[in-house]
Parts: sequence; structure tokens; C-alpha cells
Amino acid sequence: MKISRLAYFALPPVLALAPVAHAQFGSGIVYDPTQSAHAIQQIEQGSQSLQTAEQIYTSTYKTMTQVIAAYNLAYQMSKMPQNLAVRYKSDFSMWTNLSSMSAPNTYGNTSAWINALDLGNPTRVTSAYSAAVIPLQSYPGSGLSSQDATTQAVIKNQYASSELGQATLTNSLSTLGTIRSDSQTFQQKLANLESDTYSNDPSQQTSNALLGKINSATMLQIHSQQDTNQILAAQAAQQALDEKEQLDERNRLMNQSIYFQQNFPTLMQNMTSGVSDSIHSVSLSTTGH
Repeated sequence: MKISRLAYFALPPVLALAPVAHAQFGSGIVYDPTQSAHAIQQIEQGSQSLQTAEQIYTSTYKTMTQVIAAYNLAYQMSKMPQNLAVRYKSDFSMWTNLSSMSAPNTYGNTSAWINALDLGNPTRVTSAYSAAVIPLQSYPGSGLSSQDATTQAVIKNQYASSELGQATLTNSLSTLGTIRSDSQTFQQKLANLESDTYSNDPSQQTSNALLGKINSATMLQIHSQQDTNQILAAQAAQQALDEKEQLDERNRLMNQSIYFQQNFPTLMQNMTSGVSDSIHSVSLSTTGH
């Protein structure tokens, strides 16, 4: 086989490179570009995997640090300062049980009223009212109908004021008695809340326990405000009754003034005529002697 002139001249450069490769990689090692590229690719992939692993480690370490910090904060928050109760705990006013004050009961009609104030209950209050308040009598027979229309209106108005006053007073007694009766239970709930608030028990200082105490305090405050509103409502009812009685008194005075103005001329005429007749009678009697 003949070798072309081009191939013949191309061989020497290739042969000339062989000693260089031999000198660079040593005896018996032949440079393979494909394998070298594959090896470089594997090295790059390994480097990327190493970077990924390093990122995972860094992220995990940061997470661990945050968890430890959160735990330390929760642990610190769960430990109540030892002197908190001494610094901030205070007493508050409480309802007084009137029955324990040994109020006089000379004629036996005081104790029922005190029990009504301490315990409430409409039946107990009605009994206390009947025992302690002067009862309102009714006009016998045709006593009311025998009066003129103006007098009847005044009497009926006074009866209405008395009956409304009874309803207002008994309702106020029942309300105050119920509040007093419930105040002991309410006082115990406040004491429990206060004890848990200043407790050194870590279970009482967790976030859930704290939220529970806040909700409980809010509910106790709402119930206390309801009691206050009931007392204010009873006072408002009593004030309305007082205003009615004042209005009745003003109306009676105005009606009396109107009656006087309307009947004054006739009254004066009757009085003048009567006096004249009396004087005339006396004068005639004197002349006759």
C-alpha cells in the first residue's frame, strides 16, 4: 500500500508530539480528551454537591440556633420573677355580709329585710317589704266615689306613686341581694386568678396559660360591669320615681292655683254676702232693743 504524500508529511508532527505526551504523563499513559472532559464534569458536579451540602448544613445550623433561642426565651418567660407578688399584689374591697353585723331586730321585722339584702330572691324581698313597710289601705265602700273628680284624681295619683315605689324598691332589694349573694363566689374566682397570676409554677406562665388568664380576667370584668349596670339601673328607676313624685307635687300645686283662680270671685262674693247679712242682722237686732 502506498502512502500519500500528504499523509507522509502529516505523520512527522504527530510523531513529534508523542515524546511530549510521554514526558508530561509518564511512560505508558496516553492522554484521552473525552475521558478528561468527563472527569472534569464529575469534579464540577462533586463541587456543586459539596456546595449544596454546605448550604444545607448552614441552614440547618441556623434553624437549630433559632430553635435553641426560642426555647431559651420560652424557658425564661416561664419563670415568674420571685418578688412579683410582693411588688404588685394588692387587696380590694369586698361586699360585707349584713347578717354578720348583728343588726337590731327589736320587733322582728328587721331580719327579713337584711336577709333580702344579703340573699335576694323576689319572694324573700316581698316578705321583707310587707314586714317593714307601712301597708297602704284602700278606701272603704264608696268612700272614693263620694269625692269630687279632682280629689279622686289626686288620690289615684298618690296610690300609683305608692305602688310604683313598692315595685321599684322590691326590685332594687332583689338586685342588690343577688349581687351580694354572688359576690362570695366572684371573690373566690378573683382570688384564684390572682394566685395563678403570681404563681411561680412554670405551667401557669406558658403562652396558653397567659391567654387563658387574660380571657378569664376579661370575663370577670364583664360580669362585674353587669352587676354595676344593674345597680345603676335600680338607681335610675328610683330616680324616675322621685321625679314622678316631684312632678305630681308640682301638678297638684298648679291645679290648686287654677282652682283658686277659678273659684275666688264666687268665694269672695259668698263671704261678702255672708258678712253683710251678719252685720245687717246684728244691726237690726240692736235697733230692736
